[in-house]
Amino acid sequence: MDTGDRLLTPGEVAALFRVDPKTVTRWAAAGRIGSIRTPGGHRRFRESEVRALLEGDGVVEEMREDDAANRPRNAGPSNPGAGYGPPNGLR
Repeated sequence: MDTGDRLLTPGEVAALFRVDPKTVTRWAAAGRIGSIRTPGGHRRFRESEVRALLEGDGVVEEMREDDAANRPRNAGPSNPGAGYGPPNGLR
C-alpha cells in the first residue's frame, strides 16, 4: 500500500520541530509520534503525520514541555562559579 507519503529522518523531523534528533527518537519510543523502521532498523516518520502534528493546536508545545519535565536535573550548584576554585574568590 503506497500512499506516496515521503518518509523523513529523525534529523529532518527535529529541524521542523526545532529540537534535537534524540528528542524525536524519545517521542517515537514513547508513542507520541508514529514511526516505522527501515530494514536496517532506522526510524522514519511519515511527512503527512509530522505536518499534521506541526499544525495541531498546542501539540508541539505540550511535547516540548513533557520532554523538559523528563530532562535530568543538574545536581551542581545553582551558581555555576560557586563551589569551584579557592574559597572567597582567592586565587
